[in-house]
Amino acid sequence: MQIAEQIQSQIEALPRQEYIRLARWFYERDEEVWDREIENDAESGRLDFLMEEAMEEKNTGKLQDL
Repeated sequence: MQIAEQIQSQIEALPRQEYIRLARWFYERDEEVWDREIENDAESGRLDFLMEEAMEEKNTGKLQDL
């Protein structure tokens, strides 16, 4: 049995409160990973095109308030 399958089986056997606790932890961990990826992308310049697009929209009067 693969590790992921073992973990899935163990998760399915958890009491409801433990499942909720694990789900919350997993969600928070995923958010932290996502934040680090965004920070790394911003620092490396991979997101510069977004700022360029926004500035172009602003300069041409196409930028709209949300």
